[in-house]
Amino acid sequence: MKNRKTTLRKSILTAVMLTAMMSYATNGLDVNPNNDIKKTSFTINNVREGNQLTIKDLNGIILYKEKIEKSGTYSKGFDLTSLPSGSYVFELQKDLEIKSFPFTVNKEKVVFNGEETIIYKPFVTQKGNHLYVSKLALNEEPLEIKIYRDSELIYSEEIKNTKTIEKVYKLSTSGRATNNYTMVLKSNDREYFEYITL
Repeated sequence: MKNRKTTLRKSILTAVMLTAMMSYATNGLDVNPNNDIKKTSFTINNVREGNQLTIKDLNGIILYKEKIEKSGTYSKGFDLTSLPSGSYVFELQKDLEIKSFPFTVNKEKVVFNGEETIIYKPFVTQKGNHLYVSKLALNEEPLEIKIYRDSELIYSEEIKNTKTIEKVYKLSTSGRATNNYTMVLKSNDREYFEYITL
């Protein structure tokens, strides 16, 4: 049995909520006297080694990407005033959730737009030929599930109007020497992929 490999494109995630805090740009905007660059201090508590921090524009284009190297509190200064005027978001990718911190840049002014939002990722575990899917959907956002064997769609389902999603799927080995499955999970305009070999 091959370990499952998860790849994130676009989608929302599931699991346990951790507390995060951030300083707002109005409190953290400093002028560095050495090189006169305006910096916005961005601080998040309870990060873990391996979490990923990105800055994206509203089209989902990644402008900055960093892998967190140390668990605990993350703090760093960013020169956000160099970005073109517009709306952006800091995203912290954790194992089971994505935390988003929206902000806007208007000329050389950086303003954080309210509180963080949390998207819970779908979580998939495999035991033998059974797949267990769970997702926390506090806003009852739908979860679309598609299962492919090789490139053929063999199952499709959309789950909605529930805050807690828990499903079990049994995969067939159908007498083949090797069965390659791909599970595509879509929620909140994001897609997640699970690759299974039986």
